[in-house]
Amino acid sequence: MKSDAEIQKDVLAELKWQPSLSSAEIGVAVKNGVVTLSGQVESFIKKATAERAAKNIAGVKAVAEDIEVRMPAKSAKSDTEIAMAILRALEWNSAVQHERIKIKVENGVVRLDGEAEWDFQRTQAKKAIEKLAGVKTVLNFITLKPHAEPVDIQQKIEAAFKRSATVDSKKVSVDVIGSKVVLHGKVRSFAEKQDAENAAWAAPGVLAIDNQLEIEVPEMIF
Repeated sequence: MKSDAEIQKDVLAELKWQPSLSSAEIGVAVKNGVVTLSGQVESFIKKATAERAAKNIAGVKAVAEDIEVRMPAKSAKSDTEIAMAILRALEWNSAVQHERIKIKVENGVVRLDGEAEWDFQRTQAKKAIEKLAGVKTVLNFITLKPHAEPVDIQQKIEAAFKRSATVDSKKVSVDVIGSKVVLHGKVRSFAEKQDAENAAWAAPGVLAIDNQLEIEVPEMIF
């Protein structure tokens, strides 16, 4: 089992490995396997990259993100300019049904509302705009309105786990209640837990996921 100091060292090393990040921008604190990221970056995509990097480290149980996006004065954008850029980005993305999405921008904070049939459409809407200049954070309130039977949902998720190179399907079970998916079992890392949840979201008909997967703590051998 990794100590907090070892986890902190690994997270810092992973952040340094990211070409878009500077190690001086982000502070890392770890307590009982929970990583807290702090500091200031100049774009939302840097903030998201740091969070994903921390989640990929073995031993991490959760990530608390306290990074502030602060744009340089010369790169500042008005909310109107940001909204126009978002509209263009969504229109150019073929995976997004842009006509079903409503946008609100206030002080660089973007709120997305509307409906989508698949979770990947909701995810792509966020990814399409998170790299845009001026965006400080993205609040994704797009809801799903799919049509699928619970049995079909369960079978598709279980099949996805068996195909996955990162999820041990033998240790993960799936329950479907209406359009809600409940994941049970053991995983080896926070990253595997996230991969399992992402795979479940990819199934058509999923409206909610209750991820109850527990991170397995390896036994110490003396």
